[in-house]
Amino acid sequence: MQQPPLLPEETLVRVIRLAKLDGTSVLVLGSVFALMSAARGDSAFAVVGLLATAAGAVELHGSGQLRQGEPGGMRWILLSQPFLYLVVLAYCYLRLSHFEMPPIPDRFREAFEISAQQVGLSVEDYLRTLNRVSIQAVAGASTLYQGIMTYYYFKRRGAVETALASDQGA
Repeated sequence: MQQPPLLPEETLVRVIRLAKLDGTSVLVLGSVFALMSAARGDSAFAVVGLLATAAGAVELHGSGQLRQGEPGGMRWILLSQPFLYLVVLAYCYLRLSHFEMPPIPDRFREAFEISAQQVGLSVEDYLRTLNRVSIQAVAGASTLYQGIMTYYYFKRRGAVETALASDQGA
């Protein structure tokens, strides 16, 4: 038996809660990433971290507006997801275009050489391939996650507007 749809007020509460959690997570992770990159002198990656932090702040701003009864907050929340997606894609582009051969500890060097040899690559090409595959995984996960979040928020706009309208009418 299918459950009835949530009341608009419950949908509003859930959207605010999710946006606050997601926005805070993105804000904290983006800030840490920006600080770590700045400490290493990687200005391009520090900017990416700051942009991710901004995406989290945008989502938090939207949840704050909804909490105050402002329907425009939903637009901020909704747009934070494609903005964050573009930031993640910028990060992926930078990681692919600025590959640096990482130092390999002596105890792992033989394992890397054997693995690279098994696939017919040099160690540097092997690590470049691992970098590309991991960045593709990041881009794919972001496509999925930001797509789901955008869809989630988009589908709940009507219920949120209804809840906010009933709060203002009461």
